[in-house]
Amino acid sequence: MSWGIDNLPYGVFSRPGLGPRVGVRYGDHVLDLAAALHDEVFATGSLNAFLARGRTAWRDTRAVVRNKLSSDLSVVEEHLIPLDQVALHLPFEVADYVDFYASIDHATNMGKIFRPDSEALLPNWRRLPVGYHGRAGTVVVSGTPIHRPSGQVRAGVFEPSAKLDIEAELGFVVGVPTEMGSRPGAFEDHVFGVTLVNDWSARDIQGFEGQPLGPFLGKSFATSISPWVTPLEALPRIPGRAQDPEPGGYLRRQDDWGLDITLEVRLNDEVVSRPPYARMYWTPDQMLAHMTANGASLRTGDLYASGTISGAEHAERGSLMELSWNGTQPIKLADGSLRSFLEDGDTVTITATAGDVTLGEVSGTIR
Repeated sequence: MSWGIDNLPYGVFSRPGLGPRVGVRYGDHVLDLAAALHDEVFATGSLNAFLARGRTAWRDTRAVVRNKLSSDLSVVEEHLIPLDQVALHLPFEVADYVDFYASIDHATNMGKIFRPDSEALLPNWRRLPVGYHGRAGTVVVSGTPIHRPSGQVRAGVFEPSAKLDIEAELGFVVGVPTEMGSRPGAFEDHVFGVTLVNDWSARDIQGFEGQPLGPFLGKSFATSISPWVTPLEALPRIPGRAQDPEPGGYLRRQDDWGLDITLEVRLNDEVVSRPPYARMYWTPDQMLAHMTANGASLRTGDLYASGTISGAEHAERGSLMELSWNGTQPIKLADGSLRSFLEDGDTVTITATAGDVTLGEVSGTIR
């Protein structure tokens, strides 16, 4: 994995007497952008003001930073701070949060679990990117402890969730807003970059409350993201997978926005899954188009996520619900213990790579 010149993700850091402020990661250091570029937009403690500047500013700033680090390092060397001397924070102020359901492998698995005698995919699934609107106020940075939620798991029974799960996802961070009622322009004119997401899920609470309106308290208690946001420019693009039926109108793809990213899920430091993002059915530009098709506006700091990333193989499933097949096939860990869902004290860490670029990690421990 590389944190070199081809990566340069953005984050927010602080240290005693300084910050919080915006920096980019370079190796095992973070470059203080406010000091290195003499631009106070990076001293605000959030990426939002920079995100709002738009695509030209994103591209130009990245070019300047790359040039300074590759050919003029002595000029900025005093502004490179070792990572072990800083604290990392939520990288941007989350305006709205939307979560999709864009993996056909995940959706098929969930359909087989819950509707074994029916078609796995509901009729609308291949027609549009299914999603739900989440809660921006419970998006937290990696390392924040996750408290086991309580809720109604069946009629009149309120208790702590016994089916606490993970969802390994990729999140997309919006920079340039739109007016209500207006359609967005090109995907890359609005979306700045990506971050890793774990959308923690209480499956028993979700299962009882989600009839008929869908996710609510079983999802809204916590969503963890990486402290690093990787610019789209750093990511290798590939064609999206074939879609049948081919979508038309506002969902017709204009460019290749498949992403060749491999995630790794570790439960208590043991790898349990390696989900491949390249197999996702709906692409991020289609998700953005659908999210705004009714005239809904975009705001700087909007976060939307892919939904659980799963592949065709058992070892590529991005949730414990799928890996344990809803508890009927528990996972056996190296210490001999079994897991169907998360126990108190469990730590889940998700990392990802795109070629030689690393997207960092998102981690959380259950309390």
